[in-house]
Amino acid sequence: MSNSFTSHFVELRSRLIKSIIFILFIFIASYTFAEHIYNFLVEPYANAVKDDNNSRRLIFTALHETFITYLKVAFFAAIFLGSPVLLIQIYKFIAPGLYKNEKKAILPYLISTPILFLLGGLLVYYLVMPLAIKFFLSFETMGSNTTLPIQLEAKVNEYLSLIMRLIFAFGISFQLPILLNLLARIGIVNSVYLKKTRRYVIVIIFTVAAILTPPDPITQIGLAIPLLLLYELSIITVKFTEKKDKDVKDV
Repeated sequence: MSNSFTSHFVELRSRLIKSIIFILFIFIASYTFAEHIYNFLVEPYANAVKDDNNSRRLIFTALHETFITYLKVAFFAAIFLGSPVLLIQIYKFIAPGLYKNEKKAILPYLISTPILFLLGGLLVYYLVMPLAIKFFLSFETMGSNTTLPIQLEAKVNEYLSLIMRLIFAFGISFQLPILLNLLARIGIVNSVYLKKTRRYVIVIIFTVAAILTPPDPITQIGLAIPLLLLYELSIITVKFTEKKDKDVKDV
């Protein structure tokens, strides 16, 4: 028993070390290309203001701010790209202890996790951020002879922190179908229960969206509506899983 536990612990440590080394390698490579990643993340802002008559720029107010920003960008890219490898290592660790049908059952979740995370990130990048930027810019004023203009001077660090936080928030939130399906498989929830609690889930989803996003309606609704759709999708997939399990038992 002790030897078995020790060997499992050693294997787990080995796989975690491999994952950390890979993420560290991606971090170093990402820092080398940090400027290109920075330009990619700034593109939603650049596209949103390209037809603006004002001369737009991103500023930094501390000598070390750009350096720290590039470190954050490299770390963001390392976690984003390294997560699938970490999931694969975890799967390889637990796979030997699973039956063949259990391996087949867990494989779709392993594939769906990074795909859903990517979909959440793409939603932020191509839809939510451009709409949110235009919403915030609508509060600018031109000024007059008696008043000063109110104009955005966005900081590099604050903008990149916002978009990276939103990408992670949306990516993690998009794991909702996987979480609910796993809970259904172990018998904690079922499709009937998910339907009955729909009204409470709607309140919870909008509350979570308000916590994870800035205090503006664009990003909050942009997160809440996809989560509601994913919740409805989860009900369908859970029901399908229940029917499939029932057919197997009948056989």
